[in-house]
Amino acid sequence: MHKSSDFKNKEVINVLDGKRLGYVSDVDINFEKGTVEAIIVPGPSAFLNIFSGGSHDYVIPWNNITKIGDDIILVDYRL
Repeated sequence: MHKSSDFKNKEVINVLDGKRLGYVSDVDINFEKGTVEAIIVPGPSAFLNIFSGGSHDYVIPWNNITKIGDDIILVDYRL
């Protein structure tokens, strides 16, 4: 069992291409079911999107997480 705070500051790596997506910034929780639905990783140009108003965060569904380690989370995620 994992707490939502366990995900913060873990690096996310895509197993499909080995790309480092970034670090978990938030989690999407379904409070009615009491489950984590997805992890959220800021996209590569998140800083620039502050000025343009756009958002390109990676919202990675829970089912796409393949392994959670001490420092990293491996995901199977098509960009």
